[in-house]
Amino acid sequence: MFKKILIANRGEIACRIIWACRELGIKTVAVHSSADRDSLHVRFADEAICIGPPPSVQSYLNIPQIIAAAEIANVDAIHPGYGFLSENAHFAEVCRECNITFIGPTPEVIRMMGDKSEAKRTMRGAGVPVTPGSEGLIDDEETALKEARRIGYPVMIKATAGGGGRGMRIAWSDAELANAYSTARAEAEVSFRNSGVYLERYIANPRHIEIQVLGDNHGNVLHFGERECSVQRRHQKLIEESPSPAVSYELRQEMGRVAVEACQRIGYNNAGTIEFLLDENDNFYFMEMNTRIQVEHPVTEQVTVSDLVAAQIRIAAGEAIDETQDSLIFVGHSIECRINAEDPDSFRPSPGRITSLNLPTGPGVRVDTAIYNGYVVPPHYDSLIAKVIVHSRTRDRAIARMKRALEAMVVEGVKTTIPIHLKILSDPDFIAGNISTRFMDRYMNK
Repeated sequence: MFKKILIANRGEIACRIIWACRELGIKTVAVHSSADRDSLHVRFADEAICIGPPPSVQSYLNIPQIIAAAEIANVDAIHPGYGFLSENAHFAEVCRECNITFIGPTPEVIRMMGDKSEAKRTMRGAGVPVTPGSEGLIDDEETALKEARRIGYPVMIKATAGGGGRGMRIAWSDAELANAYSTARAEAEVSFRNSGVYLERYIANPRHIEIQVLGDNHGNVLHFGERECSVQRRHQKLIEESPSPAVSYELRQEMGRVAVEACQRIGYNNAGTIEFLLDENDNFYFMEMNTRIQVEHPVTEQVTVSDLVAAQIRIAAGEAIDETQDSLIFVGHSIECRINAEDPDSFRPSPGRITSLNLPTGPGVRVDTAIYNGYVVPPHYDSLIAKVIVHSRTRDRAIARMKRALEAMVVEGVKTTIPIHLKILSDPDFIAGNISTRFMDRYMNK
């Protein structure tokens, strides 16, 4: 087992990794920008090293600085968390060249799955259902038009290096395609320095269902069930839950089987998530694979009584998964609400000092956060400040528990999305499980 791990991240996920390391008896090293000098992950790690000024490109995305910190602290491994460098194949390669274990899959797999077009080809070859679309990248408008007519409208133009909803546009006709194509390419170039795009059929009212997988270096791959992630705004998830109210036992088994076999085919190891679109006829299509721990991993941990972060560390250290698919248990229902420091009406960021704070407690309530009374939410990073997770026997009880938890949560000094979460939890369509990725569009227009 590792003796010391550097955490190349910040905020709640950095704290989450520290807690897992504490239980495993592993020392931790926090890296931080000058804006995060007073953050909880800095306070609770065994060591802390400043790696640069507030801008991410000069700190949390600065590979030389992070590697230098790792060598100074003499760590065995680096955990990247999510976001930042977690799916950066070059960073994983640099770690390997420096004899530092990267807690995640191999650089080769990260690169393969990071290119959306290549990932689709790979998954199609592994027998995974894939949304009808172009065979590769589309290099000009004329080809885009021909492919769109072949696939059938509506089509989605998607950045091959995309994420977070950037570099994505929908075209419903020939007349809309040229503008959507050029806009998606331009946005992809600005966001990812890669203007490559591909086309796929746009499924009008799908659910966003993802399968959590875990693979080790001994050939074992397990799935940990599904998460429903359909409640999202501009492709950013707001609420996640497990299990999905729309997935039957039989469908879960089939989606899990497909995900496991695909991971075995590509030699996947460590934690990962295969994301699918599920249509109204229970047909599912591969969307992308995230080669890291997910923001919403706690709901899976709650229903499977597992610790996915600790499992990541054990796998990276060479241990085999200590479960089998048959021994995994699934208990009850879990919901997670992402609490952002944002105006609940406009969704504009609301940085500033927290002047009063009360976090919810009680049966079945978990809060993953790095905020505290007096903490200053910086304007430089993602606005996520807390994840409230609940677990209960049934979905109805979990919804009631989440409402109780959010009503007891007090965050003053900054605006938060708590009010919008409470409204969604009381919405008849949400309560009935009648949701899709268009839910927020319908909800905001009510």
